[in-house]
Amino acid sequence: MRVARAVWVRRAVRAAAWGTAFVLGLAAVFLAQTWVWWQSEPRSHGTATNALWARHQWVGEAHTEAQYQALAGTLRLNKITDVFFHAGPLAPDGSVPPRLYAHAAELIAAMHRLAPEVHAQAYLGQTRRLGGNGLLRLDDPAVRARIVETDRAFLDLGFDGVHYDIEPVYSDDRAFLDLLDRTRELTRARGRILSVSLEQLTLADAAQPAFLALPRSGTFRYPARPTEAYLRAVAGRVDQVAIMTYDTELPTRSLVGRHFAWHTERTLKLIGDRVTVFMGVPTYRPVTGWAEDLATSLRGVRRGLDALGRPPARPYGVAVYAEWTTSPADWARYRSLWLS
Repeated sequence: MRVARAVWVRRAVRAAAWGTAFVLGLAAVFLAQTWVWWQSEPRSHGTATNALWARHQWVGEAHTEAQYQALAGTLRLNKITDVFFHAGPLAPDGSVPPRLYAHAAELIAAMHRLAPEVHAQAYLGQTRRLGGNGLLRLDDPAVRARIVETDRAFLDLGFDGVHYDIEPVYSDDRAFLDLLDRTRELTRARGRILSVSLEQLTLADAAQPAFLALPRSGTFRYPARPTEAYLRAVAGRVDQVAIMTYDTELPTRSLVGRHFAWHTERTLKLIGDRVTVFMGVPTYRPVTGWAEDLATSLRGVRRGLDALGRPPARPYGVAVYAEWTTSPADWARYRSLWLS
């Protein structure tokens, strides 16, 4: 019995060793292939349709004419067509206290005067209430109705659109789609824009039923990623989609670049003929994943454009996250790698 057991253990150890070697070999081949792929210079260039997430102080604090002029100059120089001015956050009941955007009217007046070609959108977000996490009870129809009334107040101030960043949004979230339907009625009646931030697509849609059964609250909740079907459902209800492609936490630039390229190609093939698409690129330095930076992200997006058989029918570009972390050197790098 002991001899038979020892033989079984040796075979199991041997099988585990071969299995590990096989997996490591596949990983090595993938990393090598990715590194070789990354060495080629992208053929595609950037576009003149781009977005920027901007800090809350633009609506919450007073600014001088010189500061508004500097902002307008930055937007023109860098071909920014849409700015998501943080105007929230949404309160748990879907409202935003007016004191939080006391200077929004001054900002909008300055934008219309100094940068009339730029769409100034009210950026409204909050964490979704799921279990013990988050604040916004989006499943409550009364909360969704209050959010639409909040949108109405910002459009009355002169904002060119509404930009939602509500997280997390899972691919079975009907309440979020209902909110988009309600908001679209308002924005289309006013001739304004409805845009939304979403996480990057899932890696495998077929695995979603199992993942959606996992806990969505607590420390180790499953991350929210839209399926292809859910992304198309969102795109059918809005004018613009900004994909939050950043926070990859990948260890090498070639892997980060491949991540951005893959999501750019896949997203634009799915919805690029239906809505304006912005691929989010970072100008901040992440806590982990030091290989992710603006230059690598932009190059990855361009490699994704290379892979398209044809350009999308609708405008597309990148969305810079964020205005408050973007230095003059970052803007120069952006112009060199994206606009030139």
